[in-house]
Amino acid sequence: MPATTGAASPSIETRASWVIAVTAVVILSVSFGAPLLVVVALRPIAEDLGGIRSIPALASSLAYFGAGAGGMLMGWLAGRTSTRLVALIGGAMVGCGLLLASGGAAWQLVTGFGLLVGLFGNGALFPPMMTYVSLWFDRRRGTALALVSSGQYVAGALWPSIFERAIAAYGWQRVMLGYGFIAAAIILPLAALVLRPAPKPPAGSVAAPGPVAGAKVLGLPSNLALGLLAFASFLCCIPMAMPAAHLVAFCGDIGITGARGAAMLSVLLTAAFVARQFWGWVADRIGGLNTVIAGNLCQAVGMAAFLTTQDEAGLFFIAAAFGLGFSGIVPAYVLAVRDLFPAAEAAWRVPALLFLSLSGMAAGAWLAGFLYDRFGNYAVAWEVGIACNLAALALLATLALRRRPALLAAA
Repeated sequence: MPATTGAASPSIETRASWVIAVTAVVILSVSFGAPLLVVVALRPIAEDLGGIRSIPALASSLAYFGAGAGGMLMGWLAGRTSTRLVALIGGAMVGCGLLLASGGAAWQLVTGFGLLVGLFGNGALFPPMMTYVSLWFDRRRGTALALVSSGQYVAGALWPSIFERAIAAYGWQRVMLGYGFIAAAIILPLAALVLRPAPKPPAGSVAAPGPVAGAKVLGLPSNLALGLLAFASFLCCIPMAMPAAHLVAFCGDIGITGARGAAMLSVLLTAAFVARQFWGWVADRIGGLNTVIAGNLCQAVGMAAFLTTQDEAGLFFIAAAFGLGFSGIVPAYVLAVRDLFPAAEAAWRVPALLFLSLSGMAAGAWLAGFLYDRFGNYAVAWEVGIACNLAALALLATLALRRRPALLAAA
C-alpha cells in the first residue's frame, strides 16, 4: 500500500515533474505509433508477402518483445549515463527501423521492427522512461505513471485512422518511410531539450523511506517475488495484446471496412487512455498490487465479451469496454514494484518486469496470428487469451493473500 503522506513532509514533486511527465507522454505517443503501422496495415502487408499473416504479426510481436528486452539493456545504460542520451538513441533507432522496414521484404520488416523499433527504439524509451518519471514523483506517483504509460494509447487514439487513410492513398511502404522521419523529428529535439537528471529526495520526504534492500517481499525472497509478479504480468499481457493487434484484421474478416476497423481500434485505445488516469488515481489509494488484480478482472470480462458478437455496434461497445478495463494494469505493475522494492533497485527491477510484460504482449500478438492461420478465425485465440488471464489472476491472488502475513511478520 502507498505510504501515508503528511502535509508537512517535503516532496520532490514540482511543476518540473509534470513537464517531464508530459514530455514523456508526447515522446511515447510518437514512438508507439510505429508498431501501430503494422496493426493497421496487417492485411495489405500480408497480401504483399503471399497472404501469410503470421509474418507481419511476428514483426508486431518482435517490436514489443524487443522493447522489453531492450528496456533492460537501456535501463542499465541510462543508470550509468543519462536518460537523455538513451532517449536520443531510441528516437534515432525508431526512425531507422521504419526506414529499413519500408523496404518491403519479410526480413526487412522483421529486423526493422524487432531490432531497431523494438530493441534499440522503444526499448530505450518506454521502460527507462517509466523508471525515470517515477523518480520525479512521491505523492502522486501512481497518477504520473498512469499518465506516462498512456502514451501508447494516445498513439492508438491518434494514429490508426490517419494511417488507414494514408495507406489507402500512398501504400504502406511510403507511409512507413514518412512516419520514420516524423518520429525522429519530434522525439530527438524533445529528448535533447527537456530531459535532465532526476532530483534527489530531500531528507524526511515521503520518497526517502522504503523497503530495505535484501528484505523479504510478501514473505518471499525478493527476487522470487519479483519473478512471480513478472510472470503474472507476462500471462495477463497475452490477452491484452490480442484485440489491440488484430482488431482491424478481425473486422475485415467479418465484413466491417478497414476505416471502421481503424476507428474501432482508436475507440479502444482512447477509452484506455481516459480510463488509465482513473486507474492511476485508484492505484494511489489502494496500492499497485490490488489495482493489478482489479484490472485483470475487468480485462477477463472484456475478452469474454469479444466471443459474444460480430455486430459492428456491439463490437464498438465491447472495444470501448475492453479499453476501459485493461488500461490500468501495466502502470499498476510498475507501482507495485516501487511499493514493494527499494527505490535504489528500481533501475533494474522495473525494466525486468516490463520485459516480461512486453514479452507477453509480443506473445499475444504473434499467437493470435498463428492461431488464425491454423484455424481460420480468431475465436480460439480469444479463448486462449481468457485462459491466460485466469491463470494470471490465480497467481496474483496468491501473492495478495501473502501480503497480510508478511506485514504481520514485519511488525
